[in-house]
Amino acid sequence: QVQLVESGGGLVQAGNSLRLSCAASGGTFSSRTMGWFRLPPGMERAFVAAISWSAGRTYYADSVKGRFTISTNNAKKTVYLQMNSLKPEETAVYYCAGGAPYAGTSIRQSDYRIWGQGITVAVSS
Repeated sequence: QVQLVESGGGLVQAGNSLRLSCAASGGTFSSRTMGWFRLPPGMERAFVAAISWSAGRTYYADSVKGRFTISTNNAKKTVYLQMNSLKPEETAVYYCAGGAPYAGTSIRQSDYRIWGQGITVAVSS
């Protein structure tokens, strides 16, 4: 069974950058679509970014396009989320998620089978 552990969160000033990492252990990694979601205070968890397992195609929420980059290192079984020009409203708990092996890419939470415990990103104004 694959387990996901996020790291790299913390407090950052608005306009600055942060890189989140999500390391997988056990099971398959390279055959899974990987995604990032976030849960802002008092709001619902929402899609941020995803990367397909087959061609490495990336998908982003409109609000982060051009500022966030998702990438993977299959040798390290790690997925990253580079976040630039962060905004205070992006304060949230960020979750890494993995889809079923060989499944299509999705932005829907229900299509992801494995979730990390979440990591807090706080952006100060």
